[in-house]
Amino acid sequence: MTRALVVGLARSGRAAAGLLARRGWDVVAVDSGDVDVDDLRAGGIDARPGFTGAVTDVDVVVKSPGVPEGAGPVAAAYAAGIPVISEVELAARMTASPVIAITGTNGKTTTTELTAHIMREAGVDAVACGNQGTPITTLVETVPASTWLVVECSSFQLEGVGTAFHPRAAVVLNVTPDHLDRHGDMDRYAAAKRRIFENQTADDLAIAPPGFGAAGSVVLRTIDEERRPTSVAWSEGGLHHADRGLIATWDRVALRGAHNRQNAMAAVALAVHAGAGDVARGLATFPGVEHRLEVVAEIDGVTYVNDSKATNPDAAMAALDAYPERVHLIVGGRAKGTPFAPLAERARGRVVAAYGVGEASGEIGAALRAEGIPVTDSGTIADAVAGAREDAVAGDVVLLAPACTSFDQFTSFEERGRAFRRAVLGD
Repeated sequence: MTRALVVGLARSGRAAAGLLARRGWDVVAVDSGDVDVDDLRAGGIDARPGFTGAVTDVDVVVKSPGVPEGAGPVAAAYAAGIPVISEVELAARMTASPVIAITGTNGKTTTTELTAHIMREAGVDAVACGNQGTPITTLVETVPASTWLVVECSSFQLEGVGTAFHPRAAVVLNVTPDHLDRHGDMDRYAAAKRRIFENQTADDLAIAPPGFGAAGSVVLRTIDEERRPTSVAWSEGGLHHADRGLIATWDRVALRGAHNRQNAMAAVALAVHAGAGDVARGLATFPGVEHRLEVVAEIDGVTYVNDSKATNPDAAMAALDAYPERVHLIVGGRAKGTPFAPLAERARGRVVAAYGVGEASGEIGAALRAEGIPVTDSGTIADAVAGAREDAVAGDVVLLAPACTSFDQFTSFEERGRAFRRAVLGD
């Protein structure tokens, strides 16, 4: 293979194109948007912004996760019989580093960062990468083969795995309705997640929810509240591991929230499989992840929490479970085809007021009002924070847990979280 097409020129697409070019490939890189490509062209890449046509004189197509399967260049490649792979598959073909892979509807980034942190604290060289922001292809040429790559994988990335992506340990944390606007239904969404186990063997660790299923010789382990025959970790009275016993009581684990107990158990199981010894130290010292139940400030006795990464109703419900106090909830953005009624039911008795922003403000506001929760159509994050600040009293929590994507008003959930922080701090 000597010629490749890269479709989509955000972070992972640019990283993939650069790696291929440095390895001597002839690279065509396209994006449907009017993106800056000067740096790519300077690297000898045939970069084409605003391009939606076909490029079929290539050996392989690398599709960025944000590009749908039906996009023009991708559809043309499928029609021509050209292999279409993801950036994580490309990296796996070009690195000797062992891989840990983490996916799930919610908790991926926290578990990825926590796993790498636990391993490093235990003296095992590890780096977090993937969907959490650091493209895995940027590490292929910069880390030694002994470094573990702890890779967060989205369903969009897993759609494009081939025969090379072989995690030594992998977990599907959970699968709840999300991205149905892209996948179409839950069966297809779960099938994409299930591909994380596709190339594993009986010697590898595979963790998934009970009944999730996997092909081949992989034997799935589970994470549970009480110990089961399949349990690799369980949470009764503390964090237990099947081979290590009690790792830590929950008061010695830095992360807050019931959903983070699952994340912590998964991280411990993955780290232990990779050879980490003292995993308790990392559990106690983990600082958390930006935009994920991030405490921004306490002002006049009111706690302001940034959970901008709660981009679906299940993630927002987990945030409410972590903060069951009197909550002033900021919600809204662009909906993803998932119902808001379950979130509204969970909010009843916990949320004293809600503030709607963005495109889905009306839809999510109607669901909350049906449960007797007063809702203000604020429109923007800044106005929502201002309204919550006026209404909240000492002991209350102002929680940004939007239950929607950010793409109506922002370029990313990170930008949305930064807007919340600025509004809180007055920056």
